[in-house]
Amino acid sequence: MENKVLAVVDGREIKESDMNALMNNLGQNASYFRGPEGRKKLVDELVMHELMYSEAVEKNLEQDQEFIDVLNNMKKSLLQQYSLRKMFNGITVSDQELRDYYEQHKEIYKTEEMVKASHILVDSEEKANEILEDITDGMKFEEAAANYSSCPSKQNGGELGQFGRGQMVKEFEDAAFSMQVGEISSPVKTQFGYHIIKLTDHIPARNSEFEEVYQEVKDGFFAEKQEKVYLEKKAELTGKYEVYYME
Repeated sequence: MENKVLAVVDGREIKESDMNALMNNLGQNASYFRGPEGRKKLVDELVMHELMYSEAVEKNLEQDQEFIDVLNNMKKSLLQQYSLRKMFNGITVSDQELRDYYEQHKEIYKTEEMVKASHILVDSEEKANEILEDITDGMKFEEAAANYSSCPSKQNGGELGQFGRGQMVKEFEDAAFSMQVGEISSPVKTQFGYHIIKLTDHIPARNSEFEEVYQEVKDGFFAEKQEKVYLEKKAELTGKYEVYYME
């Protein structure tokens, strides 16, 4: 792709790549600079940057002590970050190491018990019992939810999807996890009203397969390796260079 020259300031070219870099630095604000007018503003901004640079060079500002101090601090920080990155980039991870780590930490990657349920929410136990009678008389649960439920899930026949423990209020959770698949509950009272629950699936807890959690295993193992390398390097350098703690 052509890296088009957008302007020339004091002999220096401003290119398409410079504007793209500026756009990336703007993050979410970049949306304000789409289109021809926004593009012109960005080019003007880059031109101003170059004009300020030319003036700084002309005034020999790079010799100012304040600038030198800032530059040295930036250089020190960049060197620290670069050194850390080089240290961590040297870490390698094999598939066998990952599999061994997975076997040693299987409990971490356990898939918790889950249920899938639908519900009908009304404001009184009497109304809930009337709806249960309609269902007993042949009305489909989904139809009853669409007709009577005050929950937005009524649009989907009362379906709430899949959830685990701790995601619903206790009374609802206790009822749902004690039911059999296909069972419809008696009215269950919670702070939101009275629920009629239909359990549509029950997924037991199980250990996830290695392939299912490969990236999680890799991230966890790599983090441990990073910490090990970091601590070893700290011990090595502490022995090499003098360190005094004042408190």
